[in-house]
Amino acid sequence: MNFENFKSGKWMPQYQYKSFSPVLVNRLWSWSDPKINTLLEKASRALAELDAFTLIVPDVDLFIQMHITKEANTSSRIEGTQTEMDEAVLDHNQLAPEKRDDWQEVQNYVQALNEAIDSLQSLPLSNRLLKQTHAILMKGARGERKSPGEFRTSQNWIGGSSLTDAAFIPPHVDELADLMSDLEAFWHNDGINVPQLIRIAISHYQFETIHPFLDGNGRIGRLLITLYLVDKGLLRMPSLYLSDFFERNRGSYYDALTQVRLSNDITHWVQFFLSAVIETATKGKQTFQAILKLRQELDSLIMTYGKRAENAHIMLRHLYKTPTITINQAADILKLSHQAAASLIKKLAEDNVLHEYTGYQRNKVYMFSRYIELFMN
Repeated sequence: MNFENFKSGKWMPQYQYKSFSPVLVNRLWSWSDPKINTLLEKASRALAELDAFTLIVPDVDLFIQMHITKEANTSSRIEGTQTEMDEAVLDHNQLAPEKRDDWQEVQNYVQALNEAIDSLQSLPLSNRLLKQTHAILMKGARGERKSPGEFRTSQNWIGGSSLTDAAFIPPHVDELADLMSDLEAFWHNDGINVPQLIRIAISHYQFETIHPFLDGNGRIGRLLITLYLVDKGLLRMPSLYLSDFFERNRGSYYDALTQVRLSNDITHWVQFFLSAVIETATKGKQTFQAILKLRQELDSLIMTYGKRAENAHIMLRHLYKTPTITINQAADILKLSHQAAASLIKKLAEDNVLHEYTGYQRNKVYMFSRYIELFMN
């Protein structure tokens, strides 16, 4: 299928509405626009350079969790949650009650992505894996009554209050099985020569058009991008957070997807997607460089701590994965008395490594603000 001759699908009459039936995607794809070749080359190079940092950065596992939290938070914000990055790293009981529902959706995304990445070691990217991941995403969240872990068995819609005023109506439920089987086959079809970044660009569009779940399709569709890149070996670890680009360009993101359905313009969508990879991978490299610089600075600072240097180093390793801490948590991690842990935290606060977050006199929470800010720019 040549991009320039692409026909996205057709509208199918149902009872009192029309649903959109997309064409199957498991086929050979080609294009005539040379801009795609240039963007594809730049995106592949930027992604490879980002992935190289997972080999260069010592103890890179310490920092990947914040990349996942960043992706979870921004993907959830696209769907309307209001959790900020500094709130996303707090514990449930450290948040105001009115913020906890949004926070839980972010945490579900973190857990869903972590478990899905682990599952890829024994289970290929598949509809089965997406269902498992969806079940975790919806657990205890606002969509938990909308068939978590199962493809929908009824019609859904996007925008509007009902089928009569919907902005878009995805394919009828009778088409779901064939459409999702075709999409899964496309991921693993070695008989067609289609670059992996082109495949996942098309796959993300197709997934969002099919909208196979009653709820959570946006988040699962964006999570699919990360899983695909890891499954195909383009990333060793989930270090790319494309949702950041999509959130900052939310209108353009939705418009690009919509134009494929309305105008058959898949070229624009693929160009938009590749541009997102280029910008986000470049930003990810800069984040890793900033992490290395900060770590070097703090390692030099801790060397001046004398006998407390070893415990300070252990605390920092914890903070790189979970950038908030209380005195009681520090005492447990370091096997120190409350007084000794408080003294070390006070020293780190005096040196502007930690900042007290709550403003309380008791039950204080200290935040590794300089580190968190690297993921907020």
